[in-house]
Amino acid sequence: MKKIFISIILIIIVLILACAYIIFAPATQFAGKSKYLYVRDNASAQSQIISELDTGNIIRSKAFFNLLAKQANAWQHVTPGRFEIKNGESIFSIVRMLRNNHQSAVSLVINKLRIREDLAKIIGKNFSTDSASALHFLSSNDSLSELGVDTNTLMTIIIPDTYFFNWNTSTKKILTRLKDNEETFWKKDNRIQKAAALNLTQNQVYTLASIVEEETNKNDEKGNIASVYMNRLNNNMKLAADPTVKFALKNFALKRIYYNYLETPSPYNTYKYYGLPPGPICTPSPTTIDAVLNAPKTDYLFFVAKSDFSGYHQFTSNFAEHKKYAGLYQQALNNEIAKRLQDSLTKITPH
Repeated sequence: MKKIFISIILIIIVLILACAYIIFAPATQFAGKSKYLYVRDNASAQSQIISELDTGNIIRSKAFFNLLAKQANAWQHVTPGRFEIKNGESIFSIVRMLRNNHQSAVSLVINKLRIREDLAKIIGKNFSTDSASALHFLSSNDSLSELGVDTNTLMTIIIPDTYFFNWNTSTKKILTRLKDNEETFWKKDNRIQKAAALNLTQNQVYTLASIVEEETNKNDEKGNIASVYMNRLNNNMKLAADPTVKFALKNFALKRIYYNYLETPSPYNTYKYYGLPPGPICTPSPTTIDAVLNAPKTDYLFFVAKSDFSGYHQFTSNFAEHKKYAGLYQQALNNEIAKRLQDSLTKITPH
């Protein structure tokens, strides 16, 4: 009798140890460091997660997982969102994550965006909202009015950076967070006061910075380019900025702006209309915004790319000098095109 009792005890211990091993030992094994589970609504959270675990072949011992999750009341605490399962994670750890509704944040990386469709695309790619729904919101002045912007000024609330959200965050909440960050940005480093000293609103500074952003990627000359455009504004000249023509045409791959493009009937075409366009043509970096706010006082009215193809520009204050430098650049460009053409012909011509 004693031996039977000891045997039963041993069997129980073995079963407990086996269960403990199944619950606490690594239960996931797949390619990569992590996989994600997506819950779209509360009502079907359990079935969605179980289905994804089955389909993705993510976890061993699904029966134990389901039993433990049920006992821990995990399904009552899970809300829509994205949950990360790490390779080598235990059943206990996964259930605890669900029980605590510990969601995995989505990182939204915003660099240069030009049009609403660009923003809708990255929202659709990273969040539960599809791009079509996002674009519908972004294209509605009624929706955007609550944020103090319209379809022209929408991008002014975006300061390029990396932001973190829950996966199921709505488009409106994403924009609200971006708006809050934009307001914080302007309150720092006397930016509001600097804009006022230039007789420009914050939106006007942002719009001007967007043009500068498209003109050069050389941070050390952005201030000079900004000074050119501010001098043109102050002298009641047209901005005549090539990037605004590209934006008006929605053709950002253009390498040259031909004369017939300059008549494009769009308020964004600064060759045709005076003043700044009605909104930004891209999302400028904080560096570029500050370059506008801190632009040096110059008498420059013109600039053209240098003929050495360094990416820098030649700045002048009179049109005659500008034409000279523009001619040098044009000649260098023609020579470079001719050289490339000759090189191509040489490669394909049999010897």
